[in-house]
Amino acid sequence: MSESNSHISSKKKQGDSKTSPKADSKAKPELKPFNEFINDDFIPGLSKELVDMGIEPDKLLLERGKRPVTGDTCWMVLGEIDGGRRFWLCFNSDKITSDKTLAIAERGSVPSVLESFLIDEKKTTCALLISRLLQRLNGQKWLGAN
Repeated sequence: MSESNSHISSKKKQGDSKTSPKADSKAKPELKPFNEFINDDFIPGLSKELVDMGIEPDKLLLERGKRPVTGDTCWMVLGEIDGGRRFWLCFNSDKITSDKTLAIAERGSVPSVLESFLIDEKKTTCALLISRLLQRLNGQKWLGAN
């Protein structure tokens, strides 16, 4: 009996190596460092979704700068679509779980409102960030006929 127990426990140990942080970061992009997650997963994923909707983004990039409306410094994904419609997805720190805000501006205008973004979510994933951002842009009637 002890032989079978040791076999089970050695299988568990082998299985544990599959859940190492390095393996999880490949399976779960959200575990990557912030810059890597945004540049390697979020921006390409958002771009693909927009292109699939027939919208070629003019700009999608990560930068640290002044948050629209308030002017404090933060990390943000700047997006521009459809010849001048812009959005800023802002992160309070270099963690995807940090508080987030969203600002949008029509062509030729500046954002005047800063909205809380994903404030009720317990877990932040790449898919959730993309889907909720697209949902908000669609609510603005930027993504097609509504």
